[in-house]
Amino acid sequence: MSAQAIAPATRLRTAFISDVHLGARECRADLLLEFLDSVQLDTLVVAGDLIDLWSLRKKVFWPPAHGEVIRAILAKAKRGTRVVYIPGNHDAEFRELAGAVFGNLEIHREHVHVTADGRKLLVLHGDEFDGLVRCSRWLEWLGNAAYDFVLWLNRGFNFTRRLFGFPYWSLASWLKQRIGNAVEYIGRFEHAAAHAAQRRGMDGVICGHIHRARMTTLEGVLYCNDGDWVENCTTLVEDLNGRLTVWNWAERHAALTAVTAEVPARVGQAA
Repeated sequence: MSAQAIAPATRLRTAFISDVHLGARECRADLLLEFLDSVQLDTLVVAGDLIDLWSLRKKVFWPPAHGEVIRAILAKAKRGTRVVYIPGNHDAEFRELAGAVFGNLEIHREHVHVTADGRKLLVLHGDEFDGLVRCSRWLEWLGNAAYDFVLWLNRGFNFTRRLFGFPYWSLASWLKQRIGNAVEYIGRFEHAAAHAAQRRGMDGVICGHIHRARMTTLEGVLYCNDGDWVENCTTLVEDLNGRLTVWNWAERHAALTAVTAEVPARVGQAA
């Protein structure tokens, strides 16, 4: 029995996902598929880096689960979910299609989302702010190299955890939140994104890009980051009343799996 099979699909007004990185080995397509199967959505917003063309140019990696994610998103659009796709820097080639509409699938450079309670939120990927917060070139190169190593380490770390029956836990995210330069970069990025929304008269901003899910008030507006499906497996969701919440699907998966495991045990005890 799968974890999501123990509960009916949750009805949500909107879900925001980004930084899936299909085509990269670190992508947790399995957990994203569980999430997509577990929710009924009016709108799904994909805020960039759905497909990691950078990784695919280095080496083709496309297991069945990655194709299933694309099919699951298209299936939702076919069944009536409005799907808004905003290409990011890793799938920037698709920005040439901005403005195209294919049934319930729309491609935009950015998007203004109006919540059920009337708030106007600017939605974009977030690489637009790189020029405002970028460090020197050699530090940027060093940071990218270190990040690739941390992701490799994270993959091996979680493989070992699975062997011993432990759930997914992001070593990469834990390390990134404790490195001074990374923390400083994230802070500058968040303020730049919030300032952009404030300058344009929006009530808030929703983005991805930096792989750090968060929801807070900055620059007098709501700042939301939906995180990623590489390090953290997070999504920003809006309920039918307009309330926004960050879900960590890796944690929810672990909790649901634990409940599923208890059911047969209780049945056996009752017998």
